[in-house]
Amino acid sequence: MKSPTQMEKIYIGKDLTSGINYFGSADDGLFKKDFTSDQRRDFTIRQQVLWESEIATGGEVNKKEVEFIISQKANNHVIGYNQLPKFKAED
Repeated sequence: MKSPTQMEKIYIGKDLTSGINYFGSADDGLFKKDFTSDQRRDFTIRQQVLWESEIATGGEVNKKEVEFIISQKANNHVIGYNQLPKFKAED
């Protein structure tokens, strides 16, 4: 069972298909570093829609994805699993 003090991490991705079972394409190796074998047998995934549009172009969706990755710091390895754009620590 997950320790209550274990930090939950985020991954921000886009879904152009509205598929209920799509959870992004984060690097599997990053998850393996954070979860023990036992933890990988019992875990919960939460999906939250942050933004949606019926008329946005693919380019607009890509731009929005990057905006959310940066604003939520999902590219900071302490907070999330996004690898791009590269995280820049604030001075």
